[in-house]
Amino acid sequence: METATPVSKKMLWTGRVISALPAILFIVGGLFAIINPASMAQGMEHLGYPAHLARTIGALEIICGVLYLIPRTAVLGAILLTGYLGGATASHVRIGEPPIMPLVVAAFVWLGIYLREHRLHAITPLRK
Repeated sequence: METATPVSKKMLWTGRVISALPAILFIVGGLFAIINPASMAQGMEHLGYPAHLARTIGALEIICGVLYLIPRTAVLGAILLTGYLGGATASHVRIGEPPIMPLVVAAFVWLGIYLREHRLHAITPLRK
């Protein structure tokens, strides 16, 4: 396996900014679900989930978003967010809606982590 070279400052900061977008989305969305689960009830039921799960799902969103922001746990956070977004994609497909938003957010999650984490460059199939 080839060794990865550290990312440039420009690439690192671009990755941080791109990573902040989905992280903020998850943390704020999770806080909203915990603070005001009644307002989430309609959306939960629309996707086929019981309204009482809003707080649990909100807590999971916050945990995944925070893990994604911490440099030591960022890759784990990206993997967990991918699982979460996979479930969101499946939920949208199941009810006949296009899963555009979860797929776009997943692309931002991985673009952000790829730009800021040099070790991923050595294990991805992108070649120069």
